Amino acid sequence: MIQGIFYARFLPQEGTKIVAQSPPGCIVATTYGPHLKPPLVDFDIIQEYIIPRKAFFNRFMTVNTPDGKYTILGFPVSIPNERYHRNEFIFNFGLVVEADADQIPYERLVRRLAVTFAEMERQHGYLSAEGRAEDASASANAGNGGNGDDGRRPIESLLEIVKEDLNNYGECMIPVNDANTLNMKLFPYHPPPAPVRGWHVPVPKMKLADVVDPTWDLTLQKIMPHIDGVNDVRRIAWLADVSLPLTQIALQHLLYYDTILLLDMFFFGSCYAPRPGIHDFITNRDGLVDECAGYVCIGSPMLGGNGGNSSSSGSGSGSGGNTNPTGSTVPQGAGGGTSSSINKDATVDAAEAIGKKQQQQDNKNNTHQEVSNYQLIKLMTTFCMGRSVMEWIKLHQDAGFDVLRHVDVRRLVQFGVIKGLLYRVHKYVVSKQYLEALATGRRVVSKRSSGDDGEEGEEEEDVFLKYADGCHSFDQIITELNMTDGEIMKKLRSLEPGDRTVFWK
Repeated sequence: MIQGIFYARFLPQEGTKIVAQSPPGCIVATTYGPHLKPPLVDFDIIQEYIIPRKAFFNRFMTVNTPDGKYTILGFPVSIPNERYHRNEFIFNFGLVVEADADQIPYERLVRRLAVTFAEMERQHGYLSAEGRAEDASASANAGNGGNGDDGRRPIESLLEIVKEDLNNYGECMIPVNDANTLNMKLFPYHPPPAPVRGWHVPVPKMKLADVVDPTWDLTLQKIMPHIDGVNDVRRIAWLADVSLPLTQIALQHLLYYDTILLLDMFFFGSCYAPRPGIHDFITNRDGLVDECAGYVCIGSPMLGGNGGNSSSSGSGSGSGGNTNPTGSTVPQGAGGGTSSSINKDATVDAAEAIGKKQQQQDNKNNTHQEVSNYQLIKLMTTFCMGRSVMEWIKLHQDAGFDVLRHVDVRRLVQFGVIKGLLYRVHKYVVSKQYLEALATGRRVVSKRSSGDDGEEGEEEEDVFLKYADGCHSFDQIITELNMTDGEIMKKLRSLEPGDRTVFWK
């Protein structure tokens, strides 16, 4: 927010002078209006930076006040011409903002003010003419209704309108005189998006289907239906039939406008550890545990009665039936095909009726067996270094709590990562032989190159060697080589035993 705006000139007899300021007294105290607040800055200290040395002319400048509360943004301009006293006209339009405010959006405004009025001064002598009119007499403006010789606004009222419009509406369109209009808009600054990798998982922060427009980029329209918080970037590209580089560029656009966020792929073999923010979860700060319960508990309204991918796949294995939101199994055609006297359609109807009745009973029981806040805190705080998600599930199942029946594990982990409660502990592989080869510039030759399959073995090792520098996580290897974690470990054990070390960080 703009705290103050001013116009300063360098006068040969007086030095640096604040000609106009808004609000009044924000830079230099005024004699009228005793109710006015004291100045925001000490003008005697900062005046040498408002009109600085010649080396800083026509450059954007930022100056912090000695107390560290405010920052002055300026763009001092020097216009050389023989018509001016000392052959030079020096002025500066500046803004005063809070020191911790983002200065990048305001830089464009300061530049626009300086460039616009500098051009008006070169063409019509707009700024210098006002100074001469004030020195000559005040009656010249009174005869024109207070609007000057060419119907222009006074600088002070102009600055007041600029400040109020930018603070209230983020833009302004102000007629300066009969021929010029000042148009400015305060654009929010978005930092450059992080690189999007093939092993990242984009999670939407809004309903993208509600904001998409037929005029949008075709690549965006094709990939948006597949952004569900589960599919990784490579899979989204494959499902949308779009090349991976184009998919990454499209997702970077969504990331730039803060409509998605990127997470790591979820595996039951992954490892997660708590962050210091876990203390806020334990104390249920701002209802964090209650929010988590609505997001991860199976049967909650947010899940829409659907157990999610991780829960249904974990609880319905080996039963041969359909899995409902609570994880129970629905019988399929009980007794069907065992007796010719039973009508097949009647059997199907009976099975559906039994299934619906069982599902209603399970849902009813589930409403009375909600996961308590204590249990959710216990689940979240038992993630630790060296314990995979599968081991974490087994730990709680051995303690008598069926995690997969009551909690969507993927959403629980996702909630912890998004809220800063957990972080992913990545898995890497490092080869001493490969690091030595990188340091010396030698090529690593496979010791298993003899025999009929020697060439194939050497080529296979070279594929893994580039990932064995400790800088490539297993997520990247899984994505780029299209292999599972178990297959990668099996391959690493078969190549140069004892040379490779797998570590977590």
